[in-house]
Amino acid sequence: MSQLDFGLIGNCQISALVDRNAKVIWCCMPRLDSPSVFAALLDESKGGDWIIEPGSSGPAVKWSSRQYYLRNTNILVTHFTLDDGSQFEVLDFAPRYRRGDQYHHPAQLVRIVRPIQGLPQVVVKCRPRFDYGREDPRVYLLSSSVKFEFHDASVYLATDAPLSYVLSGVPFQLKESKRFVFSFGEPFEGTFRFELEEQLERTADYWRSWVKHCNIPFEFQNEVIRSALTLKLHIYEDTGAIIAATTTSIPEGPEKGRTWDYRYCWLRDAYFVVTALNRLGQFEEMEAFISYLQNICASEPSGILQPVYGIDGKKDLLEREISELRGFKGLGPVRVGNAAYKMDQHDVYGEMVLAITPMFFDRRLDRIDLDQALKNVRQLVEQAIRCFDLPDAGIWEFRGEKKHSVFSKLMNWAAVDRGVRIAAKLGRNELVSEWGPHKERMRLDLDRGGWNETVGFYTQSYGGDSPDAANLLLPAVNFISFRDERFQRMIGSYDKILRVGRGVYRYRTPDDFGTPRTTFTVCAFWMADALWGAGRKSEARDLFSSVIHHANHLGLLSEDMDPETGELWGNFPQTYSHVGLINTAMRISRSWDEAC
Repeated sequence: MSQLDFGLIGNCQISALVDRNAKVIWCCMPRLDSPSVFAALLDESKGGDWIIEPGSSGPAVKWSSRQYYLRNTNILVTHFTLDDGSQFEVLDFAPRYRRGDQYHHPAQLVRIVRPIQGLPQVVVKCRPRFDYGREDPRVYLLSSSVKFEFHDASVYLATDAPLSYVLSGVPFQLKESKRFVFSFGEPFEGTFRFELEEQLERTADYWRSWVKHCNIPFEFQNEVIRSALTLKLHIYEDTGAIIAATTTSIPEGPEKGRTWDYRYCWLRDAYFVVTALNRLGQFEEMEAFISYLQNICASEPSGILQPVYGIDGKKDLLEREISELRGFKGLGPVRVGNAAYKMDQHDVYGEMVLAITPMFFDRRLDRIDLDQALKNVRQLVEQAIRCFDLPDAGIWEFRGEKKHSVFSKLMNWAAVDRGVRIAAKLGRNELVSEWGPHKERMRLDLDRGGWNETVGFYTQSYGGDSPDAANLLLPAVNFISFRDERFQRMIGSYDKILRVGRGVYRYRTPDDFGTPRTTFTVCAFWMADALWGAGRKSEARDLFSSVIHHANHLGLLSEDMDPETGELWGNFPQTYSHVGLINTAMRISRSWDEAC
């Protein structure tokens, strides 16, 4: 059992985490980056939660639970078996389905409680606390709902269960299904029995249809489908932005300090997500993100991009600590906002050009203005050229110093390389002539400054001797071949230095908070890709299998992992990790032709 044994539900407007016992422990409303309404994840006593579990008016009842998703959906089921033999289940989802020419995805959680066997007793306790547990609501009993009012907002709990029992937390006998709707701004006023059952059916149909349109590998189908569905839930549909993770402040390891808010759109992470979804055959997400990116570029006339923006394009993500919450397992601080928005991270120009590139080559992608896209490419390429010779904070966002990061310069080269290809495709020979020499100069400079012959690998920064797992992506951007003698040497060295136990470290040198104790999950997938490409296929499959074995009971992965125990740490679920799973699974799986 993992300490992050939570299920994720959502609808591209909001999301929530539900623990193994059907307790809602994390939810932000009315959108993915809003202040929390339930935050027991970060403080069980002050954060707020929503409990539905077996109850008893007599002696304490004993029970067990199991949890799973309805097949190929984001609808979560928690099944309870009581010691008297009675059973019931809780179905949790956020409605999402086509209504007219738009998707219906309200800021709303739906919970349906169904008796399965016997006459179980259940207890329901809905205890929201707003603004990261800092404000108790004023509670009002309405005709068919409860209103929880905060200083500037209201949420409502509507139900066909007895409201008196819900408000008092008194157990009641479950003779028939009961339904609950928790909504932001206005109460649910539909017909419980028919409308909510219809919403359940239509939401299930939506997710199953979405999955049917995914291109999946023959092997690891369950893992890839769950990862794809998880990535989808991190997309904020209104703008096309993609958050890095559902949560804030789950620590990277069993130590204080390494706690960050990931509910924002890192342009780099978003590129990896849309690329993975594009590989699966899901194109709408890429088109939506490109529209988001175009708006970002338009708001930055200087051409300089932040590494991270708000899901509405907000630039100032002021980082602050929430002292009222103890933090996950007491390991604070709880942070809201992220100071990374002020950092120089030059690799972002490469990832953004890579994100746009398919628009010029894939005829299926037809919703983007190519003239505007080329304008964005020019802006990004020219900025990549300008910042190539400058130090930055790097992909891992070191706060203490700037270095001439090899990975950042690699992505600057990738920006120019793809810019040249796009220009050639469009017959813009003047751009090919302008950018081509910069591309060659960058390549020579990277080989001269980034390769350390003494240690036998590309280093984290120019003139250094430390490895960086991000450099395992050198072949992914076509800078070097997997079979290149230097890359083969690098894999051997990286495998010895960065790979420990079940995981792969980002780096092994101290950072702003000391030496990391946990491995970074996506780095293990990058290593598996490198091993596979280098011909070490058995090792690649073993490493991949080891990582997915330590996903939680629902197949979800966090950012980090203890290399000795496999325990999950870090914000959850983490898009980076599920992108890595998808990419590696598709690389190492037997083909359908081979298998069938």
